[in-house]
Amino acid sequence: MGLITNINKAFDHRIRLGIMSILMVNEYADFNTLKELLDATDGNLASHLKALEKEEFINIEKQFIGRKPNTRYSATKVGATAFKEHINALERIINKQK
Repeated sequence: MGLITNINKAFDHRIRLGIMSILMVNEYADFNTLKELLDATDGNLASHLKALEKEEFINIEKQFIGRKPNTRYSATKVGATAFKEHINALERIINKQK
């Protein structure tokens, strides 16, 4: 088995890695929370969320809170599994270097 087996290209950007990290430890997070935690612009965050949605790694739920639209995101089972495999692969690489 190669050293980089299970490294998932979907998580190769710090914003996507950050999104999934946040969603793995929280049931969900809304757009503004993700934007603030990741110090991302609206457009940058939106494009990375779209990429994760295309892979079916996140769920998107749109709702209104009062009169304000609110979009929140959560990890799918597929996304959680893929992310765990990615993190495990990174740990294997790190441990090989020790």
